[in-house]
Amino acid sequence: MDWHFRRFDTLDSASLFALMKLRVDVFVVEQNCAYPELDDHDNAAGTWHLLGLSNDTLAAYARAMPDQVIARTLRDRLANTTSTIDDRHMVRIGRVVVAPAFRGQALGRALMQRMISHLDREHPRQVQFLAAQTGACSLYESLGFIPVSDRYLEDGIAHVDMMRLPASTSR
Repeated sequence: MDWHFRRFDTLDSASLFALMKLRVDVFVVEQNCAYPELDDHDNAAGTWHLLGLSNDTLAAYARAMPDQVIARTLRDRLANTTSTIDDRHMVRIGRVVVAPAFRGQALGRALMQRMISHLDREHPRQVQFLAAQTGACSLYESLGFIPVSDRYLEDGIAHVDMMRLPASTSR
């Protein structure tokens, strides 16, 4: 598996098409959710795209972006555990997906491990946040994420907000 971190302006047209097709195929068609999958976060400054390629085929994908809104929302909940965290900023991980033909090979774990490692280097004092589909919560918990919300429905799918403290913070 070849892993590549890219900013929007460095994605070639074939890679951009592949990641958008995979996301629409899974999040809109497979999960039967009619919502605007393509959004303004993809090309926002600071957004990272992680592509996992197997023989030039997109097998896994995730993105991460700075998110000050989430940081402000969760600041009170985190007050007792984050005194050394730059609480003005968080990094939101999203659109975590493994292509159907590549499932069952632990690529979700490998994808997230690479994303976490990258964010620990690039954003060492920022909380990592994600909205997990409840079926994936155990994976995220095994990688150090903790639930910070009750279960809720988003586009008809059960989710839980989760966060991971920066590696530089004592737990």
